[in-house]
Amino acid sequence: MSSERRGLMLVVSSPSGAGKTTLCNRLLAASPDLVLSISATTRPPRRGEVDGREYHFIDRTAFDAMVSEDAFLEWAEVHEHRYGTPRAAVARALESGKDVLFDIDWQGAAQIAAAAPGEAVRVFVLPPSIADLAVRLHGRGQDDEDVIRRRLARAYGEIAHWIEYDYVLVNQDLDRAFEALAAVYQAERLKRLRNPWLKGFVDHLLEQTLPSR
Repeated sequence: MSSERRGLMLVVSSPSGAGKTTLCNRLLAASPDLVLSISATTRPPRRGEVDGREYHFIDRTAFDAMVSEDAFLEWAEVHEHRYGTPRAAVARALESGKDVLFDIDWQGAAQIAAAAPGEAVRVFVLPPSIADLAVRLHGRGQDDEDVIRRRLARAYGEIAHWIEYDYVLVNQDLDRAFEALAAVYQAERLKRLRNPWLKGFVDHLLEQTLPSR
């Protein structure tokens, strides 16, 4: 029985600190057919980040050259730095039947949905409160106080885009939020239109005769 299928694009967004990266990493670890889209960015690496693992770290000249060559599926400027999704790697993964996970902001999510209607599934992760979001950002220890203030100020505008998404999760409890995200992913994989092999399988079923007794 063939089970050939084209991969789907799972797009997860949230304001900084709401937990989307933790949720995405857990889903990747639990899903052998899911691969992470590695974005290119002009921002410098944070402590512990490795080029080609978290991001492809490039300068603005190289980034702008890729924009002019239409080499990005989407790109945006966020927190004074540019981020973009290289088009070729995503296309190869989808054509091979792999699903691609995007950990990106609302601007990139909108561009992907417009570029690939019917293939992109968008999930937005909300914090339980703004106060909780502030605690999480401070607890990460990755940014100075000024950066954290800017991220919190922008969170209001980012959260306002929740209505554009197919699914919305409130990350009050990480385990429950992960279960919800995993359920969304598995349900989307089973959609009839994502599994064209089913037609042949059903045709074969209908050609079979009843077993004799």
